[in-house]
Amino acid sequence: MEATKLLDAKGFACPMPIVRTKKAMNELKEGQVLEVHTTDKGSKNDITAWTKSGGHELVKQEDENGVYKFWIKKGE
Repeated sequence: MEATKLLDAKGFACPMPIVRTKKAMNELKEGQVLEVHTTDKGSKNDITAWTKSGGHELVKQEDENGVYKFWIKKGE
């Protein structure tokens, strides 16, 4: 999946992956995609919930050797 921007939040514990994701999303335009990489297990639930509550779309999610990858499409 082609992302507009990549956010590397590996090594950060909650709530930093969400804080950094929110900041990065604010820099994107509607319809653009942010790719987020984290190593915090809690981010799986946190990012999914934050995406829905923020009006964004979680397009894709993968777990790859302890790295959680998310592709989030910015909503309105």
